[in-house]
Amino acid sequence: MRMPPRDRIALAAALLAPLAIALVLVPFRTHMTSANLALILVVAVVAVAALGSRTAGVLAALSAAAWFDFFLTRPYQRFTISDGDDITTTLLLLAVGVAVSQLAAHARTLKLVTVTDAAHLSRIHDTASLVQAGASPYAVVDQVRAQLVEILGLRGCRFEHGTLLGRHPRLEQDGSVTVGRATWDLEKDGLPGEEIELRASVGGRYLGRFMLQPQRGAVVPPLQARLVAVSLADHVGAALDTAGPVLDR
Repeated sequence: MRMPPRDRIALAAALLAPLAIALVLVPFRTHMTSANLALILVVAVVAVAALGSRTAGVLAALSAAAWFDFFLTRPYQRFTISDGDDITTTLLLLAVGVAVSQLAAHARTLKLVTVTDAAHLSRIHDTASLVQAGASPYAVVDQVRAQLVEILGLRGCRFEHGTLLGRHPRLEQDGSVTVGRATWDLEKDGLPGEEIELRASVGGRYLGRFMLQPQRGAVVPPLQARLVAVSLADHVGAALDTAGPVLDR
């Protein structure tokens, strides 16, 4: 699965930013205390964690501790520390860096969830309002189709009315994906490489389906996005049920 560009940048920064800062601090290592030098490196770790993932934050903490040892403690340019206080400072740098990076990454995740929740809620509300206003089922289908492409990161999506041909992988009501009668392991295997069926139904009656076309090697949409997709499909089912039979599009 492809790694998002932001995460790739964060991993590169995790490796290179502490090294660059440690090199900048070399001329000052005899004029500043080890604690102050370590605090400056902690700032770099926090910046990386805020930019990227928890993995990037932990990697930045390890990198900061290593380069602090190599460049800023005696004997210099060796991964050896002769002073007991410097050993303690290095260990604290590593521990604090890991802990703070986790907090920064968690704060970023909470912010992302808040924004995502608001966006998903807006999509569901807009679609529900369209259905309640008695809009054409074609309009509802077109709107939901565009929303599914966006929230699931699809390369395409089409709608079939009232057909049930073939045995395609299926996005279920609980957000899981099944192939045949078995649950597909999304975490291990990613999305199936073929079209995925998302049914539109009302009261257990099948009225149509969206055929989802995933991007090759795409990151698996989070459970929250998959559940929103199911909810949107249910609104399409309600629109089709109200309007009665319509032609395939």
